[in-house]
Amino acid sequence: MDLRVAAYAVVEGERGILLAHWSEGRRGAWTLPGGGLEDGEDPLDAVRREVSEETGYQVEVDELLGINSRVIPARQRITPGADQPLHTLRILYRAHIIGGQLTDEVGGSTDHAEWFARDAIADLQHVQLIDIALEMADATAR
Repeated sequence: MDLRVAAYAVVEGERGILLAHWSEGRRGAWTLPGGGLEDGEDPLDAVRREVSEETGYQVEVDELLGINSRVIPARQRITPGADQPLHTLRILYRAHIIGGQLTDEVGGSTDHAEWFARDAIADLQHVQLIDIALEMADATAR
């Protein structure tokens, strides 16, 4: 079984929720800014790096929202030639912007970043991770 550990940020403010458009080949959907940890990288460093790469913003992490675990069967993986299931551990944080400006990533796994009103997300082509993370964020805000 393959393993992928990734860190993502819920960044919410007056303009709504910050999302990045994931684009891989023919597939694409809106997701949270974030991504895979590099070898030996701390998850906090990873989420700050990924948000910066994908959106142009520098963020400060406020809190850990939770960890989501998912196993994707080999037949459902999008990686060509993948013959093993993929276990994804997704570390979810709440963060806020401390600098930078909205900028699209060039040459990466995302191609656009944008703010969306929370009630507009349901109508977007988006990954389930957004729904999971917003549920965690709402639970910790209570």
